[in-house]
Amino acid sequence: MAEEEEEQQQQRVLEMVQADGTDGSCVTFVLHDEDHTLGNSLRYMIMKDPDVEFCGYSITHPSESKINFRIQTRGGFPAIEPFQRGLEELVSVCQHVLSKFEASVEEYKAQRDTHME
Repeated sequence: MAEEEEEQQQQRVLEMVQADGTDGSCVTFVLHDEDHTLGNSLRYMIMKDPDVEFCGYSITHPSESKINFRIQTRGGFPAIEPFQRGLEELVSVCQHVLSKFEASVEEYKAQRDTHME
């Protein structure tokens, strides 16, 4: 039984916390095994959305590797939508940076090989 509970906790990466009686426009997402690297980047991406009124995160405790990520939207707009869009945009930006980096590495290697001949 203890193994099952431990396995469930290990698989849990994201939780949604919403106050009783509220609509989905104000939600706290608990991201496990994350820190400022994701928190600050994701906050930046989500704050660009004009439907987002507030977006912030906090590290629960230095010894815990999880963040509480809160989003509040205007006009009852569901908070999960800008959260998902922010994650998708962040992945897209990271892919772009990675492809540019890899292209630069290949260009450098090609230039180096040309100069060595």
